[in-house]
Amino acid sequence: MNFKKLSVTLLIASVVLALFSFQLPSKLQKKMSKEIEKTFGSSEFFLKSVDISSEIKEKLPTLFTESNFLRIEEDGNIIGYAFIDKAPSKTAEFDYLILLNKDLTVAKAKVLIYREEYGGEIASRRWLKQFIGKSKSSSLVYRKDIAAISGATISVRSMTNAVSDVLKSIGILQENKIL
Repeated sequence: MNFKKLSVTLLIASVVLALFSFQLPSKLQKKMSKEIEKTFGSSEFFLKSVDISSEIKEKLPTLFTESNFLRIEEDGNIIGYAFIDKAPSKTAEFDYLILLNKDLTVAKAKVLIYREEYGGEIASRRWLKQFIGKSKSSSLVYRKDIAAISGATISVRSMTNAVSDVLKSIGILQENKIL
């Protein structure tokens, strides 16, 4: 293979890799869709990216991208928002989803994939329901507003901080008239 063909092949491979790097893995997409359907009672929804300028992204305590913060629409109407990301646990990361009502309060928090042997209790509906109804003005302080779980301290703090940062970011997006 000559140098020119190799360069073109590498360029095409780079473009394809860049395009696919912004997509969620299909397993996470399926889990997210299932939760949206259950939470909002709709199977006919569409997910659309929320455009956020790089200037405003710099102000956010959480990284919002085209693929991790999405508007949920049905029949042209906004029914909510979805934020999906990873948070650190003791030795790995876990994937989580935060669904927001159209009034930007938490409709559901869900741990989609937990990769540790211990601490999986943070994925329980009973523990996660304490986030429901929280908004940008809510206090989310570990052991004060959010219950501790023995053996899952790192994961609990991580999930608490993640939800808190998302809600702070939502407040900034509201102030800047993006939402």
